[in-house]
Amino acid sequence: MGYVAATRGTVSKKAKAATAVAEAPPAHDHRHDVVMRLKRVEGQIRGVLSMIDADAPCDAVAQQLAAARKALDRAFYEMMACDIEREIGVTQDVAVLGRRLVEKTRLLAKYS
Repeated sequence: MGYVAATRGTVSKKAKAATAVAEAPPAHDHRHDVVMRLKRVEGQIRGVLSMIDADAPCDAVAQQLAAARKALDRAFYEMMACDIEREIGVTQDVAVLGRRLVEKTRLLAKYS
C-alpha cells in the first residue's frame, strides 16, 4: 500500500490499480523461452560432440540428436507463436490480419 493511502487509512483507486498491475502475472515472454530452449540445445550438441569423441554407441548419439532436433522444433514453434500473438495485438484491420495469419500458416507449413 502506498504512503498516501496508508496515512488516510483507505486505499485510493489509483493505489488499488497500481497494486493490481504489480500483482498481475507477467506477460508471456516468448523471447526468454526461445533463448532458454536454444541454450539447452547448445548444451545437448556439446554433449553429442563429447559422446562422439568418446566413441559412444550410435544409438545413444542418435537419441541425443533426436532430442536436440525436437528442442529446436519447440524453439521454432515458440518463435512463431510470438509472431502470431504480435500480429493479433497490433493489427486492427481484420482483412489485413487474415492475410498475415495466412502468411504465418504458410511459414509453419513450409518449415515444419
